[in-house]
Amino acid sequence: MNKAIVKKIEKDSIAALVNIAKGDILLSINNKSLIDIFDYMMLIQDEKLLLTIQKISGDIWEIEIDKEEDEDLGITFTEELIDGEKSCNNKCIFCFIDQLPKGMRETLYFKDDDSRLSFLTGNYVTLTNMPMKELERIANLRLSPINISVHTTNPKLRKTMLNNRFAGDIMEKINYLASREITMNTQIVLCNGINDGKELDRTINELSKLYPHIESLSVVPVGLSKHRQGLYELTPFTKEDAILIINQVETFQKIIYKKNTVNFVYLADEFYLTADKQTPDSSHYDGFSQIENGVGLLASMRDEIIDNLANTKYHENKRDITIATGALAYPFIVEMCKKIMKKYDKIKINVIKVDNEFFGYKVTVVGLLTGSDLLRELKNHKISKELLIARSMLKANRNIFLDNVTVSDIEQKFNTTVIPVLNEGHDFIKKIVEGVANG
Repeated sequence: MNKAIVKKIEKDSIAALVNIAKGDILLSINNKSLIDIFDYMMLIQDEKLLLTIQKISGDIWEIEIDKEEDEDLGITFTEELIDGEKSCNNKCIFCFIDQLPKGMRETLYFKDDDSRLSFLTGNYVTLTNMPMKELERIANLRLSPINISVHTTNPKLRKTMLNNRFAGDIMEKINYLASREITMNTQIVLCNGINDGKELDRTINELSKLYPHIESLSVVPVGLSKHRQGLYELTPFTKEDAILIINQVETFQKIIYKKNTVNFVYLADEFYLTADKQTPDSSHYDGFSQIENGVGLLASMRDEIIDNLANTKYHENKRDITIATGALAYPFIVEMCKKIMKKYDKIKINVIKVDNEFFGYKVTVVGLLTGSDLLRELKNHKISKELLIARSMLKANRNIFLDNVTVSDIEQKFNTTVIPVLNEGHDFIKKIVEGVANG
């Protein structure tokens, strides 16, 4: 049985007024039990509610509530989905979780493939772990947009890539969702010699025909760690490969734009950096629908930095800053810091490139740098009293790296204050020019 256990009650909320408390269990609303958070969200829309609550003591309370239609009850549950996340039954040839070394946080080894997390947090799902009745529920609850990992529209190839004999019906499921007016964002994890070339042509062509139900398609390169013993043999993309892929996708973009006035398919920033090309301007990304997938992030940040330098007045302090970043973003960060130092001449910034030894040097994105990588590289440099790092290196809402090294470990080792910075221009400049104390 799913248990909607109360984690927190908002002060002065309806739930607080009727004495619902932490640890209570919400059994039903208007005599209807809850499968997950979406049932809760739908059922509390009624103006008259009958809540059945099991108190910590075991007593059962029935509480009648009169409320406004859009008024929330003020309850947070211990499990965001109530019934827990649904795990993935694929064995994808490119799965990064399979490439993790032993000894990391247990939660990092959990593979989710839950469409509800796609709606709530932007996670991508394969739809292979989802029977038709769940697709119907998505449509009935209007859970839109949903993010889908397609990888290829070739049924046979998709079964191979996902190591799942049920993975070949992706276009049937996507077409069903489109018929029910569900908006989708899709992605391809591109594997060298597997789903690129003619297979990439096929996938872009078939998915683009479903615009605007499919709003966008991102193409991201497979991430390959050094911990791939016994796994499917995959090779990284070279500079020459990246140039060919950029040209291939640009050809489709021109065709699609003429028809729909959007580019539709977008490459992850890594392809441009690998090809030693500047990422396109912001207008290329049509509103950045896939920015959380690393698509257009540098273009967005570049524009924000230039705009903030031109139009926002910061209180300049004389400051000496160290920034630690990944190999891929290093040239971009250096370029942006030069612009900042040109305007604010009291600011001195030293940017340090940190290679990823923990996962292997082929992993170059900043979000996968670990605390041990920082400890190793920073000892070779003079570190300022303030050290800026990307917030994406840390676990959400916690000052801990992927390898369980903590921010305080770094601070104590180098006698510095670690300042996490968001991937956006205003926060980047403000933390550099004014410091954390002022924002």
